[in-house]
Amino acid sequence: MKEIIISTQDENQRMDKFLKKYFKEASSGFLYKMLRKKNITLNGKKASGAELLVTDDCIQVYFSEDTFDKMRGLQQTQMSYEVLKALPYDLKVIYEDEEILIVDKPAGVLSQKATNQDVSLNEIILSYLIHTNQLSLEQYRVFHPSVANRLDRNTSGLLLAGKTLAGQQQLSRMLNDRSVRKIYHCIVRGRMEEEQHLRGYLSKDETSNTVTILSQPVAGAKQIETAYRPLAFGDHMTLLEVHLLTGRTHQIRAHLASVGHPLAGDPKYGDPTWNRFLADNYGITRQLLHAYSITFADGRQFMAEEPAIFETLLHTTTL
Repeated sequence: MKEIIISTQDENQRMDKFLKKYFKEASSGFLYKMLRKKNITLNGKKASGAELLVTDDCIQVYFSEDTFDKMRGLQQTQMSYEVLKALPYDLKVIYEDEEILIVDKPAGVLSQKATNQDVSLNEIILSYLIHTNQLSLEQYRVFHPSVANRLDRNTSGLLLAGKTLAGQQQLSRMLNDRSVRKIYHCIVRGRMEEEQHLRGYLSKDETSNTVTILSQPVAGAKQIETAYRPLAFGDHMTLLEVHLLTGRTHQIRAHLASVGHPLAGDPKYGDPTWNRFLADNYGITRQLLHAYSITFADGRQFMAEEPAIFETLLHTTTL
């Protein structure tokens, strides 16, 4: 018999969900069968799996040594942990506490991996936590810290991550109820002198991973709102502060392009002639969009300055 003591990192989740994460190779059917037969108990009593775990709860597991190790997938998890440990963990941390982490994502890095071969910021965060002794192998076997929001590969700026289950749940709630105020900075073609609050409908083509902005609702389209105000002007361009009121795929890029002001360097929704000039003269091959600030409901605000190319471009002569 083995005992699993619930830590603060694992509390406030259903027992069956915890067991599924703990025994990665076990099917749900197998785990419920073990609960019914009392081969898995909670604090010495029969459990259904629906119980909400609290700190210092004790789960008793009556498996053979071989079955226990097989159901946990220990060898595979250890290999994954060692791969993460070997990764470089250069990370620009904006804020950190016991539960959450806020980092400044550079352009060109995925938020989360799309294929098994990718190294995303999520893996870099895991490596950072391992190297700063905040994520042990035993903890990693039960819980994987993860980013809570996503930015396009070529968008830079603030990214939120939950270091613990409680941290992930907290961030998820705030993002879902939109109590987090997210401000982006971007450079767009043309001069935009007034504040605006744009509304529309966004339709996504899953095959091409592009979106279309519509003025009227159609089947499958989602309502969007984008507010902006100008901050500075360059030659035939404007630095905008954008308040993302709804968070849809490519919303800022497509919404601004739809009103005639595409983002500098945007390969999908941009001005091809301007983009060629920017690429040839300044090496800009991605959209100049930056997640600049995040403000929580309690008033805490976190900021990450734009990459230097923003300032450089605003003080140059372009088309």
